[in-house]
Amino acid sequence: MSNDSLSLLPKTGLAGLTENWRSDLLSGFLVFLIALPLCLGISMASGFPPSAGIITAIIGGMLVSRINGTFVTINGPAAGLIVVVLGAVQELGEGDAMAGYRYALAAIVVASAIQILLGIFKSGRLSSFFPASVVHGMLAAIGIIIMAKQIHVMFGQAPIKGSSLLSTIAQVPTSILNPNYEIAIIGLTGLGILIAWAFIKNKALKMIPAPLIVVLVGIALAKYFDLDHEHMYLFLPDNPILAHHEQTIGPKFLVAIPDDFMASFAFPDFSKLPTLEFWEAVISISLVGSLESLLSAMAVDKLDPYKRHANLDKDLTAVGIGNLVSGLIGGLPMIAEIVRSSANVNNGAKTQWANFFHGTFLLLFVVLFPHLIHSIPLAALAALLVFTGFRLASPASFAHILGIGKEQLFMFVVTIIGVLATDLLVGVFIGIATKFAIHIIRGVKINNMFKINFEITHTESDTFIVTVIGAAIFSNFLKLKTDLASIEPGKNIIFKLDQTFLIDHTVMEYFHDFEHNYKDQGGQCVFEGLEEHESYSDHPLAVRRLKS
Repeated sequence: MSNDSLSLLPKTGLAGLTENWRSDLLSGFLVFLIALPLCLGISMASGFPPSAGIITAIIGGMLVSRINGTFVTINGPAAGLIVVVLGAVQELGEGDAMAGYRYALAAIVVASAIQILLGIFKSGRLSSFFPASVVHGMLAAIGIIIMAKQIHVMFGQAPIKGSSLLSTIAQVPTSILNPNYEIAIIGLTGLGILIAWAFIKNKALKMIPAPLIVVLVGIALAKYFDLDHEHMYLFLPDNPILAHHEQTIGPKFLVAIPDDFMASFAFPDFSKLPTLEFWEAVISISLVGSLESLLSAMAVDKLDPYKRHANLDKDLTAVGIGNLVSGLIGGLPMIAEIVRSSANVNNGAKTQWANFFHGTFLLLFVVLFPHLIHSIPLAALAALLVFTGFRLASPASFAHILGIGKEQLFMFVVTIIGVLATDLLVGVFIGIATKFAIHIIRGVKINNMFKINFEITHTESDTFIVTVIGAAIFSNFLKLKTDLASIEPGKNIIFKLDQTFLIDHTVMEYFHDFEHNYKDQGGQCVFEGLEEHESYSDHPLAVRRLKS
């Protein structure tokens, strides 16, 4: 990047605050309006008290924004972690909600320590090891699980206590056909607003966050239906998760948080540290959280109008520190969240101060106006989560993966089925094993699976020639990626791929992103030999195999 380009970039630190506080303050406020209902909904869907999600977003905004390696990302709780956190609460608590909550906090603390170590030892690049189709399959499965659980809430019903995941899914038609009509009206109205808002083109209207409209309409309908005086409870009065708030528990259909925000804090219980279930929760939280955060940070880089690139290792360390603090005082794990980050960019944010302001507004709101949160119906939050789950597992996702190649769709579907039939970790490893099997069938040698054969030659004309021999696939290209990252900007790089037997989708996607990023830094990339490969689909980044 030239010196002229650097001079146009927004400043960072206090200088950035002085320069950009107006745009960052406005964006932070608009993101806060989106974040508030999502934090509440994600927290309750995760088996945590509602305020836990707000604790997480406050820490993500006010602490992590000051130490992370990104520029316009928003840190907070995410729908993708609902499944692993809820699983930890249920598995570790064995029916005791409060105990499960505290054990899950302990798992978050240990998982965050692993994240910090991964960042310190510069392991952010390990996210490349997970094939794109498997990651998308994992997220789609999470979306299906979220929808299966939240549709019941949206219709004012609940699955039979102790139901398995597949049983919960099977009971969805029963809840839809036998709804609590008042609650269903609130939920379906919220869902309708979210769907309609996706088609609105007016820029002025688009500035109003759809989740805010859903919550405001939900509050109005709850008042109309007089839900404040419903004396049925979602949580029993002696439920320890809410009893520690030392206040009357709210009605079944409305959010309940303590009037004194300090009463929201809870502390981890490490007594299950020696158990296998505890470490399964730790690995799930650290793996899914780290992977989602890294992928989101890379995605937001592509949205940044200034083409800045995140320091992924620094960001992973910062998120780990945020999760450590969050887990110690009762919050959920956080990631760099893609939806709120996209809104942040669209709202004109320039620096991480927008993230800081979003966390500050959340803190002020829960301290000054907790009674407003009490008025939010759970069905409105469920509608937000059902919509979020649908976006993760929409038909468009299946069509996109099919467009890349039939084998990508196969891995995608196998991962979804694996996650639904077993659990998140097992499902992901089933997806990865499927990818290995496909590569073996296509002729990749075992000794080439984890070791790539390549050579980088530096010529006198400031040109680097990268020759790749054999297969370049998701499991072996990490060394190549590391060496390419060490080449100075502004050079000429020629990739010779005429001896590359197979290039999988993950590597093709990496080559595509590397070319664009390197050109943005003033360099040039040329790929020679791709014309000698046959593609497995018409997609430009489909798997390619050398013609025989």
